[in-house]
Amino acid sequence: MIAGIVTGSGAHGLPGLEDAEPRTVATPWGRAELTTGRLAGVDVVHVSRHGEGHRRLSNHVEHRANLWALREAGADWVVGCTACGAVDAELPLGSLVVFDDLYFPANRLPGGELCTFFAEPGDRRRGHWIYEHPFCEPLREALVAGAERAGIHARDGGCYGHVDGPRFNTRAEIASLAAAGVAAVSQTGGPETVLAGELELPYALMGFATDYANGVQASPTPVAELVRLMGESGARFAAVLAATLPAIRDTEPAGAGVVYRFDED
Repeated sequence: MIAGIVTGSGAHGLPGLEDAEPRTVATPWGRAELTTGRLAGVDVVHVSRHGEGHRRLSNHVEHRANLWALREAGADWVVGCTACGAVDAELPLGSLVVFDDLYFPANRLPGGELCTFFAEPGDRRRGHWIYEHPFCEPLREALVAGAERAGIHARDGGCYGHVDGPRFNTRAEIASLAAAGVAAVSQTGGPETVLAGELELPYALMGFATDYANGVQASPTPVAELVRLMGESGARFAAVLAATLPAIRDTEPAGAGVVYRFDED
């Protein structure tokens, strides 16, 4: 089994990754930077969305290259890790949430294109991704159990809200997301979830709450506190992954739902 891991802000590296070897992979959507290694005795392929020094903001991330490269590298499933802003006032800062739903109505990539690999009419790989829940449930449940073994609080379920960066959102925008039932937001998880679904890659998404979004609390979270918590996120994610990977080493989770493809005669 090979585990695909994608990390974001505050977690450019993957703590505990042994025998790490960086490499660059060419894809139809540009180059992707991967690091292979082992975490808790399990083979891992790691992608840092933003890169060393956060050189790529959310609007610079090439999600298609990243997901395509993970599949080509043999990833059997993928876990996305994201620092996020809490929209639910009852979500404690510094805690994890393992999402079970997605709010991403725009369905667009950072450059404005539709969020799909297969945009050409007649492409045999095109299709509708049909699902009840957008995340792989066995993988999601394994992460919740792994967090418990690691002694880290993780909320079991919650709706992830994708927002476009690089700016943060206004109070009115956050209020509309709260009305839709969103628990937390960030700027990268929407395309990643959809593209993994298209590739039929089992995918789950963990969030680490670093701040309360605008208007959620009477006073905004100080930027220094946001930065401090962001710096803690990598170790928390790595601890949950280290407790989860060995437990699912021999499992074969399926992707969420099905992709109904229209094969031409």
